[in-house]
Amino acid sequence: MKKKLIALVMAMTMVFSLSACGAADSKSGSDVTYIKDKRTLIVGITDFAPMDYKDDNGEWIGFDADMARKVAESLDVEVKFVEIDWDNKILELENKSIDVVWNGMTLTNEVKSAMECTNPYLNNAQVVVVPAADADSYQTKESVAGLNFAVEAGSAGEQAAADNGFEHTSLTSQADAVMEVAAGTSGACIIDLLMAGAMVGPGTSYETLTHTVELTTEEYGIGCRKGSDLAAYINDQLKAYYADGSMQSIAQTYGVQDALVAQ
Repeated sequence: MKKKLIALVMAMTMVFSLSACGAADSKSGSDVTYIKDKRTLIVGITDFAPMDYKDDNGEWIGFDADMARKVAESLDVEVKFVEIDWDNKILELENKSIDVVWNGMTLTNEVKSAMECTNPYLNNAQVVVVPAADADSYQTKESVAGLNFAVEAGSAGEQAAADNGFEHTSLTSQADAVMEVAAGTSGACIIDLLMAGAMVGPGTSYETLTHTVELTTEEYGIGCRKGSDLAAYINDQLKAYYADGSMQSIAQTYGVQDALVAQ
């Protein structure tokens, strides 16, 4: 009986000790330490050129992907890119499925209230993409009002459609929205200006499409868990990369240098 009692006491002591350790870890408040300890920075992305997209070898590249690699290197950890449902980005962060949302994310009020965000690093806009043959007819908000739009769920493009009272269909990604217009399934789509510059028009995959009306102006930021110290760490790194010119060099690689925000 004494042996059983002793074993029970030891087991309970171990449980309480582990619980205490877990509580301490969860209350440490440092995502930077957490990422260093697990040796991996998990970056939540979507297929979104020129921010994050795959090269011919299936490797993730793009302005955001390259910058995330630099930050992971500064932390002395590996970087892992995970495609997420953009509409679930906040939940993915909170569940620790990812450590950061780094994918041309517009700093909306919703995003800023739900995440710990970095300072802006790129300027952007939401633009209307239509068939180039019809572009002359769609140069104002009023002229596109009757179109059926394709948009990415949970995106600034979806919000722009709603704000303007446009009829729209929400899809998984901005790339899907562009495909809808190319296929003639939707009359137009609303996507990021930086993506439009990379995806539509002469010399791109969608030469028969073009962008016309600029519906909004906005800024991109990087999202971390609410209260996370990772956002401040990334701010410091971006400031250093801007100062040494490496940020500008990477921006030129992907044609976004004119959109850079000084750090």
